Amino acid sequence: MEIRKRKNAVGGGDGAASVNDGDDRDSSTVSSSKPGRVTRSARRIFMFCLAFRVANALLIQTYFNPDEHWQSLEVAHRTVFGYGYLTWEWKRGIRSYLHPMLFAFLYKLLHLTALDTPYVMSKAPRLMQSIFSALGDLYLYKLSDALYGENVASWSLFCQLANWFMFFCMNRTFSNCLETVLTIMGLYYWPCIRKDYSVNRRWGLFIAALACAIRPTSAIIWLYVGMLELFLTPNKVKFIVLEVIPVGSLVLGFTCLLDRLMYGSWVIVPLNFLKFNFLSSGGDYYGTHPWHWYFSQGFLVMLFTFTPLSVAGMIKSKNQKLSALVLWVLTIYSLLGHKEFRFVLPVLPVALIFSGYALAQMDASDSSSLSPSSITKQKQVPRKKHIVKWSPKLTLSVLFLLVTNIPMALYMSLFHQRGTEDATNYLSEEAYKGRVKSILFLMPCHSTPYYSTLHTNIPMQFLDCTPSEEKGQVDESDRFMMDPLGFVTEELAGNWSERPSHIVMFASEERKLRDFIIQHSFREVKRFFHAHFKVDRDLQSSVVVYATNIED
Repeated sequence: MEIRKRKNAVGGGDGAASVNDGDDRDSSTVSSSKPGRVTRSARRIFMFCLAFRVANALLIQTYFNPDEHWQSLEVAHRTVFGYGYLTWEWKRGIRSYLHPMLFAFLYKLLHLTALDTPYVMSKAPRLMQSIFSALGDLYLYKLSDALYGENVASWSLFCQLANWFMFFCMNRTFSNCLETVLTIMGLYYWPCIRKDYSVNRRWGLFIAALACAIRPTSAIIWLYVGMLELFLTPNKVKFIVLEVIPVGSLVLGFTCLLDRLMYGSWVIVPLNFLKFNFLSSGGDYYGTHPWHWYFSQGFLVMLFTFTPLSVAGMIKSKNQKLSALVLWVLTIYSLLGHKEFRFVLPVLPVALIFSGYALAQMDASDSSSLSPSSITKQKQVPRKKHIVKWSPKLTLSVLFLLVTNIPMALYMSLFHQRGTEDATNYLSEEAYKGRVKSILFLMPCHSTPYYSTLHTNIPMQFLDCTPSEEKGQVDESDRFMMDPLGFVTEELAGNWSERPSHIVMFASEERKLRDFIIQHSFREVKRFFHAHFKVDRDLQSSVVVYATNIED
């Protein structure tokens, strides 16, 4: 059963499914009016998604993963303001400056307009990311419409906006989030995905190359799509010689020049990234999971209650290309020891398209005026003259998705692990008023944002966790976690020329350092809720800020 609105003979050249509002206009009238109508529709969809994502960005108050701050914003802040911390990845040349430069542009704009206040600096990056996210939402709609028609596109967009993990993660400043946007945009322009060779494939190639430049592991996705295109295209030599090589060389050359400018020497980031993460398994330093983790836990948690709908959509749509893309990405990433949810984020929207397909099939089957074998026939019914009535089955399905995903999205965005963000925002405000002289973070490395949020050039110290080239050597962060009191007494306090004005720690370590705190005349000034349950270590229920010699 194929559920797709075929393109009219006189349809637009972009390959998108034609939209028919159910009137009896002749094909020439439909053809001449379609571009303007599609443009207006796309504009409305984008503005709706943008409003949603802006609200989404403002609701995110929690800390998810260090890379959100340390691999993008911290680098951008150092580039623009001259201070910020570069982690070991930047010293070994395994990160490209292309992604941080987007936020460097934002910071420069805020600096020139004197808007770089603590509040704006903490909110602006996610608001900027919300624009990219809305663009990704729009292209998910356009891709779904091109594949299956307007009804599936509408339901796919609903799934994208309702999914808890997309709400929780998509507006964060990870390179994975921009990679996800570029993946959806790129897929829209690949003929092998849409079965439409009138689309501009060079755009698809350019976007794919850009995604790989931002995050080299994106090559896993585009290797699959590129090989599929090579197999199906009638002119393979033209595809390789006149499109792949020139476009790839252009993007690679630009990123190499940018990295040459920023690093001060020639650095081939994709090669260094490949050597560290794939050839030497360097990522395993940060923990490993069993091979089946993405299939048995990771991706299922991301899909959550959309899982059965995605599986049903894969089966019923019979779109083997996109289904195989999801399985391909999950399988390749399963071969790596170190696994994270965000690594497979780029294929989550693809899986949600299948959820939209399953809901659209329910929608079509539930309408007495439609044939169950064709979802897109619903577009033939004039909507203004027909009251859409959902069946109990569809209504319960939608309510179930909303009731399960909305609380999860809000809890994870507003409550779970928010203490480290709140503490840094508080210290930023205090430093802005001149009440903070120096800060020591006595917690696992990279547990909080850093200079990009504090936005004041004062001495700060955190516990380092740079991977050692000597196997078995324990880093500062782990030594502290094994013996907090012994570490701060012997390795930190003994080397102080001046005490830090503020110390930040989790409540779980506070109890172990009580004597040290009293001995050095620190007193609690603020306590922030962090989490209701533990994640990787002991329950880190709250974040505590201690200070000495502060002005009341």
